[in-house]
Amino acid sequence: MSTAANSLYNRFLTRYATPLTTGLFLVSAISGVALFFRWTPRTFHAMHEWLSMLLLAPFILHMVRNWRPLVNYARRKTLILPLVLSLAVAIPFAISGLNSPGRAGNPAFRALPLMTEARLADLAPLLKTSPDQLLATLRERGYRVESVEQNLETIAGAAGKKAPQVLMELMPRQRRA
Repeated sequence: MSTAANSLYNRFLTRYATPLTTGLFLVSAISGVALFFRWTPRTFHAMHEWLSMLLLAPFILHMVRNWRPLVNYARRKTLILPLVLSLAVAIPFAISGLNSPGRAGNPAFRALPLMTEARLADLAPLLKTSPDQLLATLRERGYRVESVEQNLETIAGAAGKKAPQVLMELMPRQRRA
């Protein structure tokens, strides 16, 4: 690297590595707290994931800029305890995630197969309609349906569609206040 490029690189590191790390850390911390307390998760989920990934870039710049102090922490063995403690705190979360039965995540996604595999007669009340009206709605939309004993998996499969897609078509629209 030429001296001019090296100088520009060092100036960039000096000027922006720590402020970028700080700014993105604050965004990550605030969105993480919001997710923890379940405050409008749809607002914060993607922000938290993507900007936390973006936080890695200034973090690496910050590490490059402060490499000597980091090496000194390692030599004095003051880096070991914080790293071990961080790992010790993280391991139980990883183990509980690995040992939990079934799939984690949004319960709505786990309920989806129950709804798409249910008989239309059983599904209709969940969709705030009668079995006969559900049958009529499906037929109006071009699906071949024999009886309310069928399920959406079968109906969607015959139409070349996925059952969740058909279910979403049938969901009543929510009114916004």
